[in-house]
Amino acid sequence: MTEHLVAAGAPVHAIELDPTLIAGLRRLAKKFSNLNVIPGDILEANLAAIASGRRIRVYGNLPYYITSPILQHLFTFADLIDEIHVVIQSEVAARLAAQPGTRDYGYLSVLTQLYARPEFVFELPRAAFSPPPEVTSALVTLRFPGERAKLRLSDESRFLDFVKLCFSQKRKTLVNNLRSLAKPAAIREILASLNLRPDSRAEQLSLSQFASLQARLVPGADPKP
Repeated sequence: MTEHLVAAGAPVHAIELDPTLIAGLRRLAKKFSNLNVIPGDILEANLAAIASGRRIRVYGNLPYYITSPILQHLFTFADLIDEIHVVIQSEVAARLAAQPGTRDYGYLSVLTQLYARPEFVFELPRAAFSPPPEVTSALVTLRFPGERAKLRLSDESRFLDFVKLCFSQKRKTLVNNLRSLAKPAAIREILASLNLRPDSRAEQLSLSQFASLQARLVPGADPKP
């Protein structure tokens, strides 16, 4: 992947933790002056410093066991990123792009779609890898910005904490999951004002509906003017 990217001529910053792979990248850097090898952990990388004022695109084969933490870290630099193209576990890829009312829709879907517009591009067979993984993989493209450009939330962190609470027990209704914020009768009244059923569950709500629900339930959570 890195070799194809550097051959295109644009500056490429390769962040790698594995010493063996770092050695291979450094050999490649001797052939391509536009390749900058950065030994280290992507979870600790300061993309703003690396970008040096330029907008960036991110490419990678993500370690499947830390896909969510990596995406969350990348989203903290959302204002710098135009696109992300990554290979991840197929099941996780489906969750990123899932729509409300579907089985795969959950907190990770909302988090991703707040910052980006995800597209499940295609699956990759296990035989495409050496050694073959135990799971099916998929290429996902995330284009920026996501719904945050429309929602104009006053505090994105508080919004995501609220969504996480809504999904805290996925099989339970919002009335049950939000008991710590208001009495059940008050929650049902707010749901009715949003044209939502009293037995609504988190997986049925769009991002804009989550934002409206939070604004009515949590003081000071109104969107920016």
